[in-house]
Amino acid sequence: MRLPVAVLVQLVAAGCAALVAFQLIGLAIPAAVAKALASCSFIGVAIASGATRSLYGRAILTGLACSWCGDMLLIGQSPTYFYAGLVAFLLGHVAYIAAFSAHGINGRWFFAAALPVAIAATLVTIWLTPHTAPHLLVAVRTYTVVISLMVVMSFGARGAGGPWIMVAGALLFYLSDLSVAALRLVDTVWPTYVLGLPFYYTGQVLLALSTRSQSLSHDGVPEK
Repeated sequence: MRLPVAVLVQLVAAGCAALVAFQLIGLAIPAAVAKALASCSFIGVAIASGATRSLYGRAILTGLACSWCGDMLLIGQSPTYFYAGLVAFLLGHVAYIAAFSAHGINGRWFFAAALPVAIAATLVTIWLTPHTAPHLLVAVRTYTVVISLMVVMSFGARGAGGPWIMVAGALLFYLSDLSVAALRLVDTVWPTYVLGLPFYYTGQVLLALSTRSQSLSHDGVPEK
């Protein structure tokens, strides 16, 4: 039996809240269970919202699946798991870029967003570079470019008629990535995941909800 979207969203919220709480008190196994609950539930949100019925939705679902893989890999503590998780999330962002492209892009919106996002990416690079090991510089900079393009593409898709939750989801995912970068690369004085995890799961839920396709044909083009 398929759970309603509202119930799945509540499971994401509950799992995220539990994950933050368990991480704060250092309970690794309950935290891993809470993460699995929250991440499996945002996959469910997309499927229950009709993601499989449009090209856009299937691309978003692919991005969510890659993000799920990244979440599970980051449960591990070794550098190998971290690098594998980084690749999984990078592929997730690429899938979201493909989804926004499939939806359609308005050039004026795209280029209007490109400049401020490029400035933000430059500032992020300046911030992270002194804290990044030399062997990670190329990976971190590549990741910064890809997540920035993802945000710009979301604005372009919004200009082509996409919902605002598409842009909000992309922006929150971007901010959650900055939280992870601060946690993993920068010696922060407080656990950035307290904000980063709610940003991440809210962003994923919004992107999943953007796949609602009752008014879409199977190729993702609005029906007349």
